[in-house]
Amino acid sequence: CRYTKSRKPLHMPPATGGKPQLAPEQVEQLKEAFNLFDADQSGAIDYRELKAAMKALGIQVKKEELKKMITDVDADGSGSIEFPEFLEMMTAKMGPSDTREELQKVFDSFDDDKTGVISFANLKRIAKELGEHLNDEELQSMLNHADKSGTGGVSMDDFYRLMKKQQGNKLDDLLGDDE
Repeated sequence: CRYTKSRKPLHMPPATGGKPQLAPEQVEQLKEAFNLFDADQSGAIDYRELKAAMKALGIQVKKEELKKMITDVDADGSGSIEFPEFLEMMTAKMGPSDTREELQKVFDSFDDDKTGVISFANLKRIAKELGEHLNDEELQSMLNHADKSGTGGVSMDDFYRLMKKQQGNKLDDLLGDDE
């Protein structure tokens, strides 16, 4: 995956205390998500990066809540979240949820012009917000791949099918769908 930096593999102890147990592929997906959100590739997610990640995922979080999210898991007091802390935070949040409803919220935030499809312009905006530098050809290819309904964009049905189908999808795990 082009988002993953080459680092030594991270070996985490199994989750305890009633938290969901993560499969190795889920840990890898969270690592890819972490690397994606770590825009400056510092090895940690700071307040600004966490705010951008939440916004890109369509999650509205107040400034105080964001700061609390960081301080709640910032075991080393650095003011930012390293991967082990991020993994702990996301593992705690992963649980049963109405995936379709959660994905609808994400879809709606991506479809900011309310056309009922994620268009090329929407996809370009999302990539920019995530700090991804994809050219128009790459974006169009992603759109064509996801547009199974032939609408010229990604419909909610396309989006849901894609999220459920792809094992390597970051959003499924971030939204707590650990099927």
